[in-house]
Amino acid sequence: MLDHVTAIEKLNTLLPFTKIQITKVLHLLIEEDCTVPFVARYRKEATGNLDEVQIREIQDEYEGLMAKEKRRAYIIEAIEKMEQMTPELKQQLTAAKTLTELEDIYAPYKSKKKTKAMMAKEAGIGPLADMILEGTETLQEIETQFGEKFSNLGDKFKTFADALKGAEDILVEKFSHTPEIKDSIRQQTWSSSSIIASKRKGADEVKDAQKFRDFFEYNEKLTDIKDPKNTHRYLAMRRGMNLKILKVEIDAQDEFGIAAIESHFFPASKNLGCRDILQKCAKRSFDNFIHPSIDLEVKSELKKIADEAAIGVFGTNLKNLLLQPYLGAKRVMGIDPGVRTGCKVVIIDDSGKLVADDVIYPFEPRNDIQGSKVKIEQGLKHFDIKFIAIGNGTNGRETLDFLRAHVDQVKSGEVKAVMINEAGASIYSASPIAREEFPDKDVTVRGSVSIARRFQDPLAELVKIDPKSIGVGQYQHDVNQVRLKKSLEGVVESCVNFVGVDLNTASAPLLSYVSGIGPTLAKNVVKFREGNGKFKNRQQLLEVSRFSKKAFEQCAGFLRIYNGENPLDSTFVHPERYQSITKWLEKNNYAVENLFQESNTLNELKADQGLLEEIGELTLKDIIDSIKAPSQDPRTEFTPIEFNHKVTSIKDLQEGSW
Repeated sequence: MLDHVTAIEKLNTLLPFTKIQITKVLHLLIEEDCTVPFVARYRKEATGNLDEVQIREIQDEYEGLMAKEKRRAYIIEAIEKMEQMTPELKQQLTAAKTLTELEDIYAPYKSKKKTKAMMAKEAGIGPLADMILEGTETLQEIETQFGEKFSNLGDKFKTFADALKGAEDILVEKFSHTPEIKDSIRQQTWSSSSIIASKRKGADEVKDAQKFRDFFEYNEKLTDIKDPKNTHRYLAMRRGMNLKILKVEIDAQDEFGIAAIESHFFPASKNLGCRDILQKCAKRSFDNFIHPSIDLEVKSELKKIADEAAIGVFGTNLKNLLLQPYLGAKRVMGIDPGVRTGCKVVIIDDSGKLVADDVIYPFEPRNDIQGSKVKIEQGLKHFDIKFIAIGNGTNGRETLDFLRAHVDQVKSGEVKAVMINEAGASIYSASPIAREEFPDKDVTVRGSVSIARRFQDPLAELVKIDPKSIGVGQYQHDVNQVRLKKSLEGVVESCVNFVGVDLNTASAPLLSYVSGIGPTLAKNVVKFREGNGKFKNRQQLLEVSRFSKKAFEQCAGFLRIYNGENPLDSTFVHPERYQSITKWLEKNNYAVENLFQESNTLNELKADQGLLEEIGELTLKDIIDSIKAPSQDPRTEFTPIEFNHKVTSIKDLQEGSW
């Protein structure tokens, strides 16, 4: 296996970071067991101010490098156990730069059953194959001289004709397992071949076959479809292929493939007596082994590229959704629209607690417009509601139109009615988390609560839902599920720690994404809070069951306590810096409150050279920024958007309107 120092040297050639940065990041992540959000925010001096994306890039490259080295070690050990290792082969394996190269070299040794070529070699037909490949004698001359020698070599090789077939098998395998040839054909395939899709026989009998009609006669260059902007088309093809609707294959450039074998083993300049046999073997090698192998390899690589592109879109969309403007601690009426079964209405208080729920029937078949109007107006007035969140699913727009047309507070503008993306609300409503919180409520009520809460704080509510169920990307069931899960959970973790969490109000699902905590500790924190009341300071976390000093180090800075014993606990300032700040305050006869109330005090702290040298410029700047921030939540607050109520269809648009 690759040692740590050599791994760093290799990463230094692959990544645009200094050797010191790579060394520090790997030390923090691996040896000190730190999380990426913690390293990015609280170890800037060590990493040279690398952000989360850059740190994850180092982490991913390191993991990929170690996976390759693990595979290299396995291959070397496997061949040594076969007792087939040679110094030249060992050198080849050691020098291989990619997994593909390693697999090409290992390919001849992977078969667990004897191939025809192996049996031919065991029977002693190898010399005949060498004569055909290297000799100037014709086949007739070879048979005349050596026909008897290559006859009666066992049940499978009784005649010279049988031996000739065995020799051809040896040559085909030799051509097929030459890494240089395969790599040359591979590169040519990527640069000039196409991917071809066509309708399979019997496809019309498959349900939804017409959804793939764009690919019934389809041809696209690999150079184009491998572009991340286009790879969604390959995912669509794969889905059609898996449904037995499409046949998808890589264009076989057999002329180039056969020519590559010929130029390597039997170029035109070479005087050979059995060229026709060699050409036949070259064609067999390409058609039966090399092209099918590269076809699978290219499809596999396209899948990886397509997965990365799709997962990247998922991640970007999820981040934008989680970090969208938030309403904050305000009472909200949530409505899950319905038609026949009615619209489910809930009221939640400023902490997200459900205080009331009901059902209204303003649409067919009941058409109870007046009764629905009265219920909504009374609820708004009684609970002093200023915002209504409406799910954007079926009948959502109609529900919004009903409120605008009939509810006085909405008509006057006193109450703002807003459409909310309800994707995943039904998943949450049937989840164990929702059942535990609302055991006596119907799933429709739970869904309405989720809609209202995600208007208050999208991040806090959406973390309760499996990220891929939120509906922010395409082909979520087609991409690599392990990579999708890891990526999306990384996005959620990043967003949660970027925003920070109120320790005294956060749910267990939200706390579980905080750096260093996880599901078990999150539940223990909530249980401790329920039994002992609100946290008064961050140090109390160490009283929570199974809460280690390491967990405290990783999470404390991301957890906020408002109106607690120490004002610094309400900021992103990490407790590990409290002592330095406290010593400075005592030396200058200030109280910690002065930092938040008097700008001069903060300016003095900022200008102190001794403190700067002690904790570093980047860390001191972050401390100053955290104390200066009027709100520790970096998201923007929700601002109502007014739509033109007169525009309900494209016919309502006029030239110049926008």
